[in-house]
Amino acid sequence: MSSPVSAPLWVGRSVALVGILSVAFSLRSAIAAISPIVAQISADVPLSSVALGVLGGMPAIFFAVSGLIAPRLAHKVGLEAGIIIAVVFMTIGHLTRALSDSFVVMLIGTALTLLGMGIGNVLLPPAVKRYFPDRIGLLTAMYSVVLSFSASIPPLIAAPVADTAGWRVSLGVWAAVAVVAVIPWVQLWARRRATLAAEAHELAAARAAREHEAVRGDEPFHDDAPEIAEARPNIVAAMWGSPVAIGMTLAFAVSSLNAYAMFAWLPSILIDTTGATPAEAGTLLSLYAVMGIPAAIAAPVLLRKLPSHGWSIFVGVAFFVVGYSGLLFAPSTLTWLWVICAGLGPMWFPVCLVLINMRSASPDSAVALSGFMQGIGYAIGSTGPFAIGIIHGALQSWTVPLIVLGVTSLLGIVAGVLIARPGTVDEHIRARAEKPKRS
Repeated sequence: MSSPVSAPLWVGRSVALVGILSVAFSLRSAIAAISPIVAQISADVPLSSVALGVLGGMPAIFFAVSGLIAPRLAHKVGLEAGIIIAVVFMTIGHLTRALSDSFVVMLIGTALTLLGMGIGNVLLPPAVKRYFPDRIGLLTAMYSVVLSFSASIPPLIAAPVADTAGWRVSLGVWAAVAVVAVIPWVQLWARRRATLAAEAHELAAARAAREHEAVRGDEPFHDDAPEIAEARPNIVAAMWGSPVAIGMTLAFAVSSLNAYAMFAWLPSILIDTTGATPAEAGTLLSLYAVMGIPAAIAAPVLLRKLPSHGWSIFVGVAFFVVGYSGLLFAPSTLTWLWVICAGLGPMWFPVCLVLINMRSASPDSAVALSGFMQGIGYAIGSTGPFAIGIIHGALQSWTVPLIVLGVTSLLGIVAGVLIARPGTVDEHIRARAEKPKRS
């Protein structure tokens, strides 16, 4: 496929740029907003360790559910309206959490917020494809950096805001951020509706003119005008017919599993194996998290420079292996280096976000691919913290858990081989559908 001619980033689409980045800034705010102020919240809303465990395990689960919901939502109401609904869910969820007086209400608010975030996760890549088909790599890198940066803000400001204005304000302030994010999407939705209405009017006029010519006998009438539709029928299930879609899903799943497991257990691993203090372990966890920024910047470059798309996954495998090997065999030596390598392993996440648009032919198939990959990927990823916790609890050692994580990262080799296949998911699905006809 030929690449679209590059156009200036701001000209004619500044609202779309602001909309994509502002939504990206809202997609991680709920995940780390509670843990720093548990003590203040518990004074009004008792939160047991079990309750905190439930809240901590919800993101991956709801992101997985959103992968199934988002494509249907976009098909039903349109891409722009789907993003507006996602941001509205986030806003209501943030406010519900801030006003909660029981764990059940807190749970409902968290569920609404995460559902909105999950839908936004799925719909942002096709939004990039619709508005920036000539700058897919750049825009995906930009919003991936914003995602990583925004994940670090709630832990930094949650406690100071709670100390100054109360924990309800600390949680509720993110509703204001979401409200700001919805403004450009309302404008984009209105523009889209006007454009579709104008196209429908032109088609109706052309059809009427041809009918008139047919009545006069000048030429036969054939109603072959293209249909106006926001999205094609849901093709999520058809993604099973594309090796590239399966490879991307496998890469996303393994990346999510490792990232969630490390976010949950890296401090404990470091404290037990290196003798680090909780503060030192927390600092190294922040170092792990911030590796998402250079990974997001590097992803489009790797996809453009390496021989095939599969090689970008192989690079991530190498980082995983080096990081886990260091933590396993020499945890107290160059600990920061092993943490950096382990943190660069999940670079598969931004790589897969870029590939959603590079390996699909239209916003419709991009929505389907995004939902397929993220729905299955996050579902598998959600098992990571639980599995590693169970293994460690049974063996009282971090050796086997680190080996298990290293082995899962090797599945990236299989994912890379599948992703290296040429063609788009649309071409793979079409070829699979045509096979019986050819035989």
